[in-house]
Amino acid sequence: MITVVGTGTGAPLPKDVAAGAALVVGGRRHLDAVVLPAGAERVVLGPLAPALDTIAGYVEKELPVLVLASGDPGFFGIVRVLAERFGAERLSVRPGVSSVAAAFARLGLPWDDAVVVSAHGRALRTAVHVCRARPKVAVLTGPGAGPAELGAALTGRDRVLVVASALGDPARERVERVSPAEAAARDWGTAVSVVLCLATRRGPDLRDAPGAPLVPEEPPVPEEPHVPDVSLVGKVPRALAGAAPGPSRWALEETEFAHRDSMITKFEVRALALARLGPRLGDLVWDVGAGSGSVAVECARLGAAVVAVEKSADGVSRIRENARAHGVEVDVVHGTAPDALDGLAQDPDAVFIGGGGRELPAVIRACAPRARRAVVVAMAALDRVPAAREALTGAGLACDGVLLQSSRLTPLPGEVTRLAATNPVFLLWGVRSPVPNRGVDQ
Repeated sequence: MITVVGTGTGAPLPKDVAAGAALVVGGRRHLDAVVLPAGAERVVLGPLAPALDTIAGYVEKELPVLVLASGDPGFFGIVRVLAERFGAERLSVRPGVSSVAAAFARLGLPWDDAVVVSAHGRALRTAVHVCRARPKVAVLTGPGAGPAELGAALTGRDRVLVVASALGDPARERVERVSPAEAAARDWGTAVSVVLCLATRRGPDLRDAPGAPLVPEEPPVPEEPHVPDVSLVGKVPRALAGAAPGPSRWALEETEFAHRDSMITKFEVRALALARLGPRLGDLVWDVGAGSGSVAVECARLGAAVVAVEKSADGVSRIRENARAHGVEVDVVHGTAPDALDGLAQDPDAVFIGGGGRELPAVIRACAPRARRAVVVAMAALDRVPAAREALTGAGLACDGVLLQSSRLTPLPGEVTRLAATNPVFLLWGVRSPVPNRGVDQ
């Protein structure tokens, strides 16, 4: 049997926890905190592979093994690799308090509505995009993906970072609230346990006060809340942990967006565009030539971080208005593509290009090499299709497309109905061949 004991953010390890173990594996500070039995081997955790091989030798001989870990070892911890290597039936897990739970507890905040994302041994981009899209996020850090790097990526955003270091160590524990810019400017060392990223708001009495405290923003109320108990009237009880559930519908009616002279991507086109873009939590999507921002808003509602690029000033205002109306965040860039794309530092997972125009091939050529997954292009003009397709395939994307034309039921006087045809739209999409084993966090 392999006994896995979590500690570090709650009660200290009992000195005799290693009694009877033939092999004790753990971090140096955990090993130093316990009394090892006479003759027991001690392995300091560094690279996992050698430690797992040592454990395997003891398992084959049916000798007891103890693994010491921080917090809850089943939460982004060593339990996963141990179960995969030796089988869950061989494990006896005694969890401690996770660093995420401890960090929120230090602030006196609930965390059943928080999103937890690990940047330890993973690309930082996923954590950054989740922090941009969600108001309450816990980031498990790692080398090259700590508070400084996270702060640099979020500088200028309405967020406060809570950096929790050495949680559970009475002499060294620190919990500090800083702005992203302040986090980026510091060397945090190696003791950081977790970083909380919280959306902020300032009350009118605090707006101009220097050093005013940043207050976590209330989570959004889910659409159409179901209240099963009359004692809970006026409250929204949570039934699911993590971020609020995704929207119950998408491809919204055009009437649900502010737009000018029907200059908006129709919901039939938007439905297929969303299916080909595949926006999800942890993604970054560009909406280029965003117009009313209907595609940008829908991608944000589905969990993605979104940048909308729009050349007209009234269009920029309209996008922001629509984002506020639907309770999502959309970064809006006022500029003309493709030049406006040069200032976007982070490559997108998917790109939607609307509007067409003479610059369409150049816009596609600017977007396609940077898109990690897909580029979707909507056009009304048949003449633009060959050049758009050539630009997609020229960037190494596999191209496909359809002509969409729908007829909607429209009432007529006398309680009868006719079919009213919408304008035809060409939708092309270019898809990059998937990289083997590249998941959402790569």
